[in-house]
Amino acid sequence: MKVLVVGSGGREHAVIRKLKESAWKPEIICAPGNGGISADAECVEIKATDIAGMVDYALSHKVDYVVVTPDDPLALGMVDALKEAGIPAFGPTKAAARIEASKVFSKNLMEKYGIPTAKYEVFESAREAAAYVRKENTYPTVIKADGLALGKGVLIAQDEAEAMEAIRTLMVDKAFGESGTRVVIEEFLTGIEVSVLSFADGETVIPMVSSMDHKRALDHDEGLNTGGMGTIAPSPYYTPEVAERCMNEIFVPTMKAMKAEGCPFSGCLYFGLILTENGPKVIEYNSRFGDPETQSVLPLLDGDLLKIMMACTEGKLEESMVSWKSGAAACVIEASGGYPGSYEKGKEIFGMNRMGQLDDVTIYHAGTRYEAGKYYTNGGRVLGITATAPTLKEALEKAYAGVDKVTFEGMHVRRDIGAKALKGIKE
Repeated sequence: MKVLVVGSGGREHAVIRKLKESAWKPEIICAPGNGGISADAECVEIKATDIAGMVDYALSHKVDYVVVTPDDPLALGMVDALKEAGIPAFGPTKAAARIEASKVFSKNLMEKYGIPTAKYEVFESAREAAAYVRKENTYPTVIKADGLALGKGVLIAQDEAEAMEAIRTLMVDKAFGESGTRVVIEEFLTGIEVSVLSFADGETVIPMVSSMDHKRALDHDEGLNTGGMGTIAPSPYYTPEVAERCMNEIFVPTMKAMKAEGCPFSGCLYFGLILTENGPKVIEYNSRFGDPETQSVLPLLDGDLLKIMMACTEGKLEESMVSWKSGAAACVIEASGGYPGSYEKGKEIFGMNRMGQLDDVTIYHAGTRYEAGKYYTNGGRVLGITATAPTLKEALEKAYAGVDKVTFEGMHVRRDIGAKALKGIKE
């Protein structure tokens, strides 16, 4: 069986390494892939957003199944185009991918179907948005670009000056292009954030083990927002009681809402949640596996990922297909110095074997290049050093031991990944 995975980051590497465990022993191709992924799959130079190129390749190389992981190609309709060409694919249609691609769509969906989320208003005029913020005069306040913005379209303003700057950045300066044509302004919620990825087949939704991301660049949740500096799974704050509430109040209602809107969701539906004093609420949806949450969640999966994915595509997902290993997982990101701002590429990476791996941990390559037997940095987030163990404390110790062995010039790492979760376990 020939499987094509679309994408080039650590998330794709995690998906590929789990697919390789399938009983069906698939031949895996990745487009475009990266240096580290090339040790686990054949990499082909096709841009993840090149829908025509991807469909042509899949047809000419007799690909049996395609896994579309990044948000952009999903929002552009890659799954629809593949289906039209007769190639089954994992991921939502363009219409269903709006749950991530349009914040306005997802917020209106939640309001219409009574799914708990933050109070919000939608604006198409910068002047009206500014007037609303001044009238509300409540801080912090959250200002979101409607469309996709590389994970950077959510700005939290601490005062009026920051709010005006955020509105100007998104709507006037168009820092993220047309994504900022409309903005959502919503109340700032306080509580513990939890990520829950789920498998979905249009009808059935099966949550994966919970995880906790660490978005800020620096220790103690300080510094700029990033794509994620590390994750742990499961989250100690996501108790069985909370999980039951989320299933009844959020997960199932979301699936029913999408079906009622004529765009049933199939693929991986990501729930970004916050556990408030008034119960769990949705911060955001993603229409695909989260990055780097996937790097800590999939190592704990005790099922055949390829069979699960195909069941999602065929509308045949069953609870019995999905089970989880005991214990915990931790992923620590090694990033280029300066990330998420400007950074240099091409730094040689030391400490890994020729397969780009290390004993006792799994290394997921996010931004690497492989040349003449050596690995080099080729992105902001470079590596995800991931470990599993019977306890979170042990998983973190193993992951950080790996971090200390794999280095490159200017490497930046957060040293407090999982610290809050460890505190939660003690409490």
